[in-house]
Amino acid sequence: MRVLIVEDNSRVSSLLKRGLESQEYQVYISEDAEDAIVLLNKITFDLAITDIMLPKMNGIDLCKLIKQQHPDLPIIMLTALGTIDEKIEGFDAGADDYMVKPFEIRELYVRIKAILQRRSTKNKEAYLTDLEYHDLKIDKKFNRVFRNGKEIELTPKEFKLLVFLVNNAERILTREEIAENVWGNHFDTGTNYIDVYIAYLRKKIDKDFDSKLIHTKPGVGFIFASQL
Repeated sequence: MRVLIVEDNSRVSSLLKRGLESQEYQVYISEDAEDAIVLLNKITFDLAITDIMLPKMNGIDLCKLIKQQHPDLPIIMLTALGTIDEKIEGFDAGADDYMVKPFEIRELYVRIKAILQRRSTKNKEAYLTDLEYHDLKIDKKFNRVFRNGKEIELTPKEFKLLVFLVNNAERILTREEIAENVWGNHFDTGTNYIDVYIAYLRKKIDKDFDSKLIHTKPGVGFIFASQL
């Protein structure tokens, strides 16, 4: 599980990092909101923890931006601002939970587990929900794919790759992200299996249609979109 901590106080961020790593979370730290946005566009996170008082952009605006770009990412606000109005402002911005400093680290662990459990339940329910993008339709219950009404046969791995691409449509995905989310392993730069599977999928999804959905971003990765 990857957790992003957005905190400009190095003492607090170090405390959080040590504590969460002891719970076997993979932790990344950003000292400001702009750096956090860069990381969020490169790495798939399971949770974000942010302060409100941040340089360059405050945590409220950051929370709103995250929810626009990554609506399913849970956010915990961890801040010294603890009035009712401040909490309401945080929740209105999209925060899933709100804790006031000083905090008890064990309570934070409990809240994180609760949020991630809710997210897991939501994702399991969403897994059986059909996906649609442009003229593509995915029936996840029966692992069937249609484009412009024509059924397309995919292997199980091609199907999983396509679902991941559609769930992240219009966002650039690195090979590392695809490897970790579709294959469940770290990307091996000595192989090109990601490119091979993308090529397989292109032949089936794009070859016979005028509108192409799978695009390469040279030096970066791939993007699933009807228009660029």
